[in-house]
Formats: sequence, C-alpha cells, structure tokens
Amino acid sequence: MQLDPMPDEDVLEHAYAEAASADYVEEEAGQRATARLALEEVERHLPGRGQLLDLGCWVGFLLAEARERGWQTLGVEPSEFASTYARERLGLEVLRADLFSVPLPERAFDAVTMGDVIEHLTEPARALQRIREVMVPDGVLWLALPDAGSRVARVLGRRWWSVIPTHVQYFTRRSITTLLGREGFQVLQISTAPKAFTVAYYLGRIEGYSRPLGRGLVGAARAANLAERMWAPDFRDRMAVTARMR
Repeated sequence: MQLDPMPDEDVLEHAYAEAASADYVEEEAGQRATARLALEEVERHLPGRGQLLDLGCWVGFLLAEARERGWQTLGVEPSEFASTYARERLGLEVLRADLFSVPLPERAFDAVTMGDVIEHLTEPARALQRIREVMVPDGVLWLALPDAGSRVARVLGRRWWSVIPTHVQYFTRRSITTLLGREGFQVLQISTAPKAFTVAYYLGRIEGYSRPLGRGLVGAARAANLAERMWAPDFRDRMAVTARMR
C-alpha cells in the first residue's frame, strides 16, 4: 500500500531535514536497549564484526551501541538536528545526506541497518538497489518497519498510530518479503520488534486519541512511581526483517 497522492520529493526532503525530537533523546536508555536487540540479530548471521552502515540513523543510538560492540560504524541522516547530535554528543561519524546522494564506497559494508526508514521512501526498490552496491557479498540487511498486515493495523485503520503524513509506504510481511526477493535479498527472519520506552512516554501517546485520558494515565503512573520504568509492550504491529544479499 502507498500514500495516494504521493507527496512531492521536495516536501519530504524538507520535512526530514527539519525533523527534531527532544522526547526521543530523553528516551536514550530504552532506545539503546532496543538497538542492542537489533545488533544481536544482525550478529547472529555474521561470522564477525566489521563495517556497519546505519541509514537514517537519527541521533545515533544504534551506532553508538554497535561501536561499543566492536563494529566500525558510519551513519547517514538527513536531519540537521539528529546528525548534529550524533556527531557532537556521541562522537559518531554521521553524514548529513540522503541515501541516494551520499558518496559511499562500493562493496564495503558487512551489515546495513534501516530502522523505521523504508516506509518513508518513495522509491524503496531503488533504495535496496543502492544498498546492494555498498554491501559486501553475503552481507546482512536489517530493517524495522510498521506491519500494515497486523491485527492492530487492520482494526484501527486510518486511526492506527503508524498512519502519519511521512509514512508513504505500508508493508505487510508478505509484501516486504516480495520486495526484498525482487531486489536480490533472501529473508532470513521476520519477527515482531517492540520498542522500549518509559511508561510515561507510552501513556503520553494516548493523548493523540484522548488528551484527558492520556494526561490522566501519565499522572497516575507518576503517582505510583511507575512513570520512569522501562516498558516494551509488543503490539505486534512493528516488524524486524533480517535478510542476506544473494
């Protein structure tokens, strides 16, 4: 499924360049925990830890975790806010660019990760073709993305929290497998991919449906000293896909 009409590329480019979120930075502990799970999955399919490229790396928490695990890392991120944070606060090598314009060495990366990225791209097949150019033979690709075929997505329809203006592609497990296969990748694993955030962060998202209810729940969690507790509920509507280049 795709957004219709598809937004103009210039509009999307501007939106991604201007994207910023202090809330996300404040949730560093949970995001790092989520990143470690992703890296464990990648490492399960590789003999060692070489070069890792994170496309759409945002503020760089996955790259920081990968560096600590012995990977040589490089990130690509179009957001000025996020790429600056990754470079200046975390000391990471992150290029402010998009996948199609950034100069990257060919056949250089053992692993490529794209967390919550491919659903934003108007040309996902072209993105996978570009990844094949920079990945070593038998390299591993890891994706995380909303699962539009999940029960939650089907029940909520247009009210599903993953329906936002910059999500221009809506994949199911079957359609992402088909796309990867057409572009020369063999799917190794598909699983659910819950994210770890604080209880207050998750309950605060309910304000998008009911502001009084969301605020009330956050207040109750703070009163019970639960607001800052880490929580990773699995709604089974976000998937992680691991694939190998054929």
